[in-house]
Amino acid sequence: MPYTAATQDQLLAIRICGGIEELAASDRFAAAEPDMVEAIVEGIGAFAAGEWAPLNRIGDTEGAQLQNGVVHLPDGFAEAYEAYVEQGWNAISAAPEFGGQGLPSVLGCNVLENLGTANFAFNLLPMLSIGAVEALEHHGSAAQKALYLPRLVSGEWSGTMNLTEPQAGSDVGALRTTAIPIEDGEHAGKYRITGQKIYITWGEHELAKNIIHLVLARTPGAPEGSRGISLFVVPKYLVNADGSLGQRNDLRCVSLEHKLGINASPTCVMSYGDNGECVGELVGAENRGLAAMFTMMNSARINVGSQGVQIAERALQQAVHYAADRVQSARAGSPDRTAVAIIEHPDVRRMLMRMKALTEGMRALLYYTAGQVDRGTLGHEAAALRAEVLVPLIKAWGTDTGVEVASIGVQVHGGMGFVEETGAAQHYRDARIAPIYEGTNGIQAADLVTRKLGFENGDVFASLMADIARDSADEPALFALASDCAAIGVWMREEASLDDRLAGSVPFCEMCAVAVAGWQMLRQKRAVEAGAAAPLAAIKPATARFFLDHIVPEAAGLKASAVAGASGLYELSAAQLVG
Repeated sequence: MPYTAATQDQLLAIRICGGIEELAASDRFAAAEPDMVEAIVEGIGAFAAGEWAPLNRIGDTEGAQLQNGVVHLPDGFAEAYEAYVEQGWNAISAAPEFGGQGLPSVLGCNVLENLGTANFAFNLLPMLSIGAVEALEHHGSAAQKALYLPRLVSGEWSGTMNLTEPQAGSDVGALRTTAIPIEDGEHAGKYRITGQKIYITWGEHELAKNIIHLVLARTPGAPEGSRGISLFVVPKYLVNADGSLGQRNDLRCVSLEHKLGINASPTCVMSYGDNGECVGELVGAENRGLAAMFTMMNSARINVGSQGVQIAERALQQAVHYAADRVQSARAGSPDRTAVAIIEHPDVRRMLMRMKALTEGMRALLYYTAGQVDRGTLGHEAAALRAEVLVPLIKAWGTDTGVEVASIGVQVHGGMGFVEETGAAQHYRDARIAPIYEGTNGIQAADLVTRKLGFENGDVFASLMADIARDSADEPALFALASDCAAIGVWMREEASLDDRLAGSVPFCEMCAVAVAGWQMLRQKRAVEAGAAAPLAAIKPATARFFLDHIVPEAAGLKASAVAGASGLYELSAAQLVG
């Protein structure tokens, strides 16, 4: 299926939900003028459709291959990545002092949305690199920034995040990778890294000239658990003082995972220090690695939430085109018994409208979150805290909903969706990883109810829901949902036990996400009805109305589950569950 960027809906979300005009009024983001914004959104949409989208299918069928320690991608990937670097798309929101354009993250988010919709697996490469840039920019030394950031920002080098180990899983504090100080020789002051990491996305490839691994490890005598973790920069090729590449570091890709989807993304098992000569450099303070890595993970969680939008948009476009072409049966109740395209049948319309409303709702939440991040960058503390609350919402609901939309896309195709030749199944397979990585969605929900609800004694969350309730006084369902979220938040913070909070965290997280997304869809609807985005004048009010009338009431129905408590989860013992 051809891919066409959702440029008009993206521009609307950037303007209304991201508030790009307000951001451009600041000195820092003054370059984000309307003409610049439109040029970026239209330009990356065209690039993604022309250069990356054609590789999506071959990336799935051929995938990444490991041969003699070297990862090979199908023909066309190297050229497409080179074009991406040459056109400067990797540098959109990076700092100007390191070669970036210094534009708001709202626009950087749009670059990733378009690339990921065009090629979900390929997009993981720049996504991880952008996270590495943020981690080094916030926690690296001046020398490290000067050495690594210009080439990471340009995309000439790529970056990875190395947390997970075979025995550790989500419990990062259980990692065993070690970092021993080097006391003499040319690498004195650095560390010898030894250990194995798993699930390292784009951990080995030949598209970039160097790969900068950010690796969590323990130094001698470090405290147990997460308090004793440090962060190290470990390049594939050692880097000389002038930025030129030296010898190959002692690290290797042991194997590639055989996965359900994202086959073009090499998911690597990485081994460090097999010969005792893997050199790494401490980033930030010793035993403060997890805090530094979470800078990268926070960015990654927003960008993974964006993946829900990406796969949903691609699945939606394919489903709509198929439904418009597939002729089957007469319209129910029609006196004309001529077979019609299935897009005319009520149940197919229901599925397509649901896909469209959910996709646009996710996009609205995504750009609202990115806009709050940008305001935090400008020093608005309230916006920064609100962004922290929004992160688990976009990551968890966005990725769960991406899976749902991709699944409906298969359903629209019927039997042709379950076979591989149409490509609908690929979207479903690709989507399924997103709720798992960068902290499973259960972890996101737990983060919301154990940490984020308590910000400013609950005022950050309460003010968010109060804003929604105030703006939705004439939308009873949305007003009621925001009110329920606010009340449940108070109950969780002041009355519920930890077990009860965690038991209700996932439905509560979904309720909150839908409330914010519904609010942003309402804002878009009102803006379009007032004359904004003329191309969407006949479309946005309908999809927003569907979201408010169908999706919002469904979320309200989760209240009982959110406050049910944990007792019912333990009515059966572990032995009884196992049977």
